[in-house]
Amino acid sequence: MGFSYIVYPGAHHTRFHHALGAMFLMQKAVQVLQSKGVAISIKEEEALYIAILLHDIGHGPFSHAMENSIVENISHEQISLLFMENLNQKFNKQLTLAIKIFKDEHPRKFLHQLVSGQLDMDRLDYLKRDSFYTGVPEGTVNAQRLVTMLNVKDDKLVVEEKGIYSVENFLVARRLMYWQVYLHKTGIVAEQLLVRVLKRAKQLTAQGVDLPASDNLTFFLNNTINLNGFSDEVLEKFSSLDDYDIISGMKMWAGNDDFVLGNLSRMLLNRDLLKVKVKSEPFTTAKVKEKRSKLEEKYHISEDEASFFVFTGKLENQAYSMEKDTINLLKKSGKVIDVAKASDQLNLEALSKSVVKYYLCYPKNNTISHRG
Repeated sequence: MGFSYIVYPGAHHTRFHHALGAMFLMQKAVQVLQSKGVAISIKEEEALYIAILLHDIGHGPFSHAMENSIVENISHEQISLLFMENLNQKFNKQLTLAIKIFKDEHPRKFLHQLVSGQLDMDRLDYLKRDSFYTGVPEGTVNAQRLVTMLNVKDDKLVVEEKGIYSVENFLVARRLMYWQVYLHKTGIVAEQLLVRVLKRAKQLTAQGVDLPASDNLTFFLNNTINLNGFSDEVLEKFSSLDDYDIISGMKMWAGNDDFVLGNLSRMLLNRDLLKVKVKSEPFTTAKVKEKRSKLEEKYHISEDEASFFVFTGKLENQAYSMEKDTINLLKKSGKVIDVAKASDQLNLEALSKSVVKYYLCYPKNNTISHRG
């Protein structure tokens, strides 16, 4: 959940909770499908549980922030796969089938859809769980009913026709949860600040500044790690890195003489964040430059330093994609149809359009302390 707890104080649940919940739903899904005559072998069943249990293991501290700061352009899915392959060596190739399913290389495609699709056990668990812990009722989905409505037709996962309203609710809930929770502007600005804290810490370390930090965090500050450099040793260090390393690092850096690192760390620790404006059109370069120039003059800092406090970005929300791996309904006649075309209550095709909003972050008055 990253920094969602700044907005929703109850959102302190972990990915461990989510992984267990997703595996529980997978067990239910396997039982339902087997009861409807879908053949799933013991080995396939075990592989599904392994794949869903490990699907998020590549996430670092504070979730997605790590993909753009501690490591260089590596997605959590790629790191999850590295963990799986590492474990596969330790467990005498017993994860081989799970990895094939995870990578969608297994001939029975519906197995991958259960792990990673538009109506997978991952989404069914996190929507309901995050709705519960944040107290945002719009995200509530009837996960158990959706699971009981699952079936397989022509090797593809389908939902029985009578489950259409539960699917509609699921897609609307997903859209609302993204705007209200996952893409909430306060959580986004906090995540962006953390990305910049770590970026600045890496810059200073590269310049020879000795920053206090845990051994594992120090390793990533000192080294530029991309996908090719992710050895077993790096994987071990990454697995030992958690939220506490980052927070303790920021607590030590809050008193640092560096204008950028000190201020950014204090902002996050004190929850005194940047102001954020959101609109449907991109902010002009002139507007950003104007905000940065004011900051440069007021605090006598460089344009590069000012860019840590004034920046833009975009938020994208697409609840459903009609291009890839659609959610299909199985009609009583045996015909299979895309849920967006079958829906009579809501125009689900509208939810398939990507909605983009743009944000501009800049300091409030008196948020920043003068250098020294």
